[in-house]
Amino acid sequence: MSAFVHESVSLNSGRLNRRRFLRNLSAGALASGFLPLRDVMSLHADELRQQGKSMILIWLAGGPSQLETFDPKPNHENGGGTEAISTSVPGIRIAQDWPKLASVMDDLAIIRSMQNKEGAHQRATYQMHTGYVPSGSVKHPSLGSCIAQQLADHENDLPSFVSIGQTIGAGFLGVDYEPFNVTRPGSLPQNLALQKSASRYQRRLGLLGELEEEFAARGGEQPVQNHRQLYTKASKLVLSPQSQVFDLSGESEQLTSEYGDSDFGRGCLLARRLVESGVSFVEVRSNGWDTHQDNFSTISEKAREVDPASATLIKDLKQRGMLENTLVVFAGEFGRTPRVNPRGGRDHFPRAFNVWLSGCGVRGGQTIGATSRDGNEIVDRPVGVHDLFQSICQSLNVDANHENISPLGRPMKVVDGGEAVSELFA
Repeated sequence: MSAFVHESVSLNSGRLNRRRFLRNLSAGALASGFLPLRDVMSLHADELRQQGKSMILIWLAGGPSQLETFDPKPNHENGGGTEAISTSVPGIRIAQDWPKLASVMDDLAIIRSMQNKEGAHQRATYQMHTGYVPSGSVKHPSLGSCIAQQLADHENDLPSFVSIGQTIGAGFLGVDYEPFNVTRPGSLPQNLALQKSASRYQRRLGLLGELEEEFAARGGEQPVQNHRQLYTKASKLVLSPQSQVFDLSGESEQLTSEYGDSDFGRGCLLARRLVESGVSFVEVRSNGWDTHQDNFSTISEKAREVDPASATLIKDLKQRGMLENTLVVFAGEFGRTPRVNPRGGRDHFPRAFNVWLSGCGVRGGQTIGATSRDGNEIVDRPVGVHDLFQSICQSLNVDANHENISPLGRPMKVVDGGEAVSELFA
């Protein structure tokens, strides 16, 4: 269960949960027509946070080949020779290096008809994280930051957004929704090491405050305000017992073995612990999927880490009753060319690739969309980045039309366009 800390208020001789009190009070005010719109919106956000929904993004950086993951073409001359294996769902076959995920196919929905117009790593990664193409004038917030903005419980000591590996940040949403970065999953992050000496840490904060006061007095009010905001969040985490969620030593040997003895495996286990403790968005990153050469051996090697960890994450969430409120998305920035190049690799191919989703209302045991026999074209149900983002928002009950105001004064929606993929929820 999520470890949320609830503030309560005293009312006559009884004690009511603050949120329940506000909800009951607001219901009466709505009926009377006396509740301001701002409070209505606040109430809606409060209700969202009570649902305890969260998302885990498994990110394969570099662009994983769709033909060596979930859309193999074993019978085509350009397919590269990758075999397809059966899954737990009759009729659905995936590439040979993913037997563990094949065993949980009942809980996965594979979209085989993803498309993107961006074929460069940096631009495609940016778009697949923000829903926008890069712009010199605006640094867009990632979808993870936007989800945290709407779903995070601000009474929780833990960050609302944790990235296990570097990722796209909060952009103009500011430091409140920046990801907390973990570089070595499985042990207490080095940036929390001062927790063992709280008094020393508090003294250092006091000295820092004095320096900030001097800088603010000389015209640095805004940087000081941002800096204090960041350090307030960090201090809350450093001094909280909840920081122990980052330490995996209490998990059973059997479970840690199933996730795998790798940073990625430990990252997936940590992701489960984080959402279980109330974190709204976690990204787990696997690097090394840019296979311009040695495509087949590289993917086989990478899959030996990613396949068992991803499948165990799904099973672990399901066994704990958490999958119904946790959306897991498995994606990269684009796919790879169906034709194998002379170096035994595949090049960038944004025209057709695949992702999968699981949990949080998504109907598993299905594939959506299709590519041609040679893999060069989408022949059924094309799905764009905005469509994927709309689907994610629908799954989490996040308002995709919510507008944030950019530094230029322009309102920008969480998702600007697209439609949710209805088949995911049918």
